[in-house]
Amino acid sequence: MKILEVLTYYRPWVSGLTIYVERLSRTLAAQGHDVTVLTSQYDSDLPQYDVIDGVKIVRIPVAARVSKGVLMPGFGPMAWKLARETDVIHLHLPQFDAPGVAMRGRILNKPVVLTYHCDLQLPSGAFNRMVDKVVLGMNRLAGELADAVVTYTRDYGTHSPYLSKYLGEKLYIVPPPVELADSSEKDVQQFKAKYNLEGKKVIGIAARLATEKGVEVLLNALPQVLEKHPDAVVLHAGPYENIIGEEGYAARLAPLFEKYRGIYHLLGNLEGAELTAFYKNLDLLTVCSLNSTESFGLVQIEAMNNGVPVAACGLPGVRQPVTMTGMGEVSGIGDHLALAQSINNILDNKTSYVKDATLIQNSFSPTQTANEYMKLFRNLQQNLHETRALEPDAYDRLRAMRDGSPLI
Repeated sequence: MKILEVLTYYRPWVSGLTIYVERLSRTLAAQGHDVTVLTSQYDSDLPQYDVIDGVKIVRIPVAARVSKGVLMPGFGPMAWKLARETDVIHLHLPQFDAPGVAMRGRILNKPVVLTYHCDLQLPSGAFNRMVDKVVLGMNRLAGELADAVVTYTRDYGTHSPYLSKYLGEKLYIVPPPVELADSSEKDVQQFKAKYNLEGKKVIGIAARLATEKGVEVLLNALPQVLEKHPDAVVLHAGPYENIIGEEGYAARLAPLFEKYRGIYHLLGNLEGAELTAFYKNLDLLTVCSLNSTESFGLVQIEAMNNGVPVAACGLPGVRQPVTMTGMGEVSGIGDHLALAQSINNILDNKTSYVKDATLIQNSFSPTQTANEYMKLFRNLQQNLHETRALEPDAYDRLRAMRDGSPLI
């Protein structure tokens, strides 16, 4: 099947959304499908045409930027060309250009699937609020034009103003794809030595330095954590320099980073075996996001796959990995004292939070995700539109890990 994936930013840009699409596209290509990614050439040094892991990438030059959005005069003509050649169009939101592509699918009688990764909430300011409203309007138009709307969990779908209108109509639940490279014991020990982790309680966070990630919540929780665990250190994996639209946020946090310079280590972006070694050296991972731009937190599953519990915030969707597996604790959104208590509880008794990683790995494998999408794509091609949302067996198995887990 010929599949067109459309999103504003793609790899090497690092975000949960880009990693999701990369994993899905690569897996679909490995299964023998013809996959093309249409995206922006957000960095002029990137090639306009590329093939990576069997996935064809078409990057459209950027003429101007509006906050984190991009304006691409060449996007429309290329979207027409690629839409004519594809069997199914798969849009990834939030995305300003999505309605135009969805309309092309309608005109060409091609199935249009929309995956809604998260709400868009830009940093404060009158201009950004206007951008939020414009993008929300475009997202809603794309949703009306799409044949199916996908999200990660029913929890997020129920609580999202955007997604909840599609419940029972065309909202489908598909588990996100998670995979990590292998890491040898030598890799793990070298990572431990590099950051002098021997004998330390290691707290992790894996996120780019962006306002919605709530990094300050962890920073503000450190006094209470250090009072009980003076040997604790924090490893922060993820880009932290020159993040588009986040310069002010980085400046606000700079004094806190300086205050905890000896124990809070900004590692930058980690990939491959080094990322796996990072997880294997953690006692726990924190996810302290502040708003619905975070809908799940793929890093939680990456950590759990390596036997690492999670201290997560109580955002809809984000709370689900811990709720489904029992591998950690959930605390209030933006509540640094509650986060500190969760961290201390896990550090005090880590083994009681660790569950069978094999089931988690199977439930969130890229193959599982790709298979769910292919079922949906084929059903739409055959006009077999379901009147209810799909709920994969993967989630049923996970809920069994913890008695009393609520439906997602």
